[in-house]
Amino acid sequence: MLVELDHFVPAHAFASFLDDVQRGAFVVEDLVDRDYARARALMTTYDDLRLGFVDAAVLAVVERLREHQVATLDHRHFAVVQLDHTEALELLPST
Repeated sequence: MLVELDHFVPAHAFASFLDDVQRGAFVVEDLVDRDYARARALMTTYDDLRLGFVDAAVLAVVERLREHQVATLDHRHFAVVQLDHTEALELLPST
């Protein structure tokens, strides 16, 4: 999610990333209606982890796209959550 990237990288790096998006170097996947329902379900299921909307939305998109890898620094949440399409996600960078 762009909000997470914006939070963790310097402003000039984020601006450069946005330039790359405009050039087509990266595709930004938008949420679709079913992602909101899935994010809510994940937040409810993993309430004890205090899984927030942004992480749950990322996981909903990952599940919809049937991805097996996720770039994240949040191994605490992403290593625990079970998605329908895989037993475990490969978290990048790996520890």
